[in-house]
Amino acid sequence: MSLAAHVRAMARNNAASNHRLLTACCALDPAAVAARRTSFFPSIRATLNHILTVDWYYLDALTAGGRGLSCFEPEEPFAEVAALAAAQRASDRDLVAFCDSLTDAALERPVRLDRGRRGIELETVGTVLPHLFVHQIHHRGQVHAMLAGTEVRPPQLDEFFLSADAGLRAADLAALGLDA
Repeated sequence: MSLAAHVRAMARNNAASNHRLLTACCALDPAAVAARRTSFFPSIRATLNHILTVDWYYLDALTAGGRGLSCFEPEEPFAEVAALAAAQRASDRDLVAFCDSLTDAALERPVRLDRGRRGIELETVGTVLPHLFVHQIHHRGQVHAMLAGTEVRPPQLDEFFLSADAGLRAADLAALGLDA
């Protein structure tokens, strides 16, 4: 598998995992989503909003969109999980489309990251994307753990890459309008 093909698969895994996690979170009542919990961010809602705004930031940098740090204003753009889920789904579609356009050579393209007081940092598409995917995995794990303290069962998030998992991911990808 080429690196570009791997990035395309990671984008689909990202979308499917977000779909499963947000579907579970939509089953919670608003008070449970906003409830103070032990984690890096103080609630499921805060963590889900963070995942989305960081996605916006990195996708904006990858596409030279020009929004920069304004992607983080406001810090929590969504109070309701259903609206947040719709925005995350749209962001995930954009990320999949971006990754689908990549070749191995395109992974070497420079990316400018606005780091505020630290200035502009230069990275490459091939370093920003793995960072974005790891960021997602890290914070989805935190939401997954917080869900364990609610009445909603945390969903399975690691059935994706193995051939034997194809049937397990098919429904999620179909629900998102994505091919494998």
